[in-house]
Amino acid sequence: MTSAGERIRMARKLRGLTQTELAEASGVSVSVLRRLERGEQEGARMETWRKFATALRMPTMDLVGSRSEEDEEPTEPWEGIKKTLNTPSALLDAPDDPPTVEGVSEALDALTPLVVDDRYQDLAAVLPALLRDADVLGSEGRELRVRLLQRVGWLLIHNRQFKAAEDALTRSLDEVSDRLQAAVTIDYMCWLLLRQGQLAKARELATQWADDAEPVRMTRATPAELALWGIMLVRLSGAAVRDNRLGEAEDAMRYARAAAEALGHEWRFPPQLSNSTFGPLTVMMKTAENAGLAGQHAAVLRLGGQIAKRRKVQSSRFKVKLTSSDWNRHRLDVANAYAQSNEYGSCMEELCNISQRAPEWLPNQQYARDILERVIAERRTLTLEMRDLASAVRLPL
Repeated sequence: MTSAGERIRMARKLRGLTQTELAEASGVSVSVLRRLERGEQEGARMETWRKFATALRMPTMDLVGSRSEEDEEPTEPWEGIKKTLNTPSALLDAPDDPPTVEGVSEALDALTPLVVDDRYQDLAAVLPALLRDADVLGSEGRELRVRLLQRVGWLLIHNRQFKAAEDALTRSLDEVSDRLQAAVTIDYMCWLLLRQGQLAKARELATQWADDAEPVRMTRATPAELALWGIMLVRLSGAAVRDNRLGEAEDAMRYARAAAEALGHEWRFPPQLSNSTFGPLTVMMKTAENAGLAGQHAAVLRLGGQIAKRRKVQSSRFKVKLTSSDWNRHRLDVANAYAQSNEYGSCMEELCNISQRAPEWLPNQQYARDILERVIAERRTLTLEMRDLASAVRLPL
């Protein structure tokens, strides 16, 4: 099988470029390019591949090929969830008190604050028993299992347990009967594919469901219909921009913006449907993310300031709170833009704020490690603050 390093060397030669010329055109160091081409370095961030693809004027996935994520984080504390997911319901230990639909539903709804605040350890502790109880309910618990499996998939994606996340989301699709609820599962599935670098599959899936979810008449569409259509378009845009299909990404974001404008403000899904939000803020954050991927760092900082102001206004007027992970992911884009603009003090301030807000979320973000590594590379000596952050994001010094 042709490696990614071999593919990039072949593409570079077909374009008539030297290693130095490609490095300068892409903004990636020539040492990284040399290691990749020699096979001394097996992988790189998807953003690195996208930079090479942009310079070579080709789709990102033509360079990367099919990529699997087998290097997951250590499995603890996810073993309990994985075991319950893969054990037939007939073999699960029966609870002392038979569960009821009402009881399991109340327990599932009670998870919402843990989900919104990214309290992963707490979720990992309670989900195995809840999965068991939902399985014991049989046919009566079908709708509850769909929702619960979505939550489990969401949690496992955040913590890089990709195979288990796929198992949970596949089970959710097997049992779902409601079209809108199915679209929520597909949204998570697209996100999973993006995290795995499977850009072509993510684009195809998002395109199919965006087409299916498009309202016949936007003036008569419900908020849930508009939001699900918009989210699919955002996923499509994210996959397209990463695959160096910028026109397709812009088109999808334009339609997503129309859906957000039809809603008028950020809208939270009912808890029985999803823990997500969609609206103008989501579209602005994803526009900033796309701008960062395209190297437009000044645009990211400009949008970041606008988003922060708008978030305060909408929070006070409409009482809709973005999930911690959505907000912090956006602020990582801002931190990266500061780093790329050599504004290292502002970058460190953003990273420290994120670390204080989301100490369980941040260590799972390779993006954060890459940003901090750039800052540290510019310093002869490290401050205590930098060392603390390096430890928080698991960056070896």
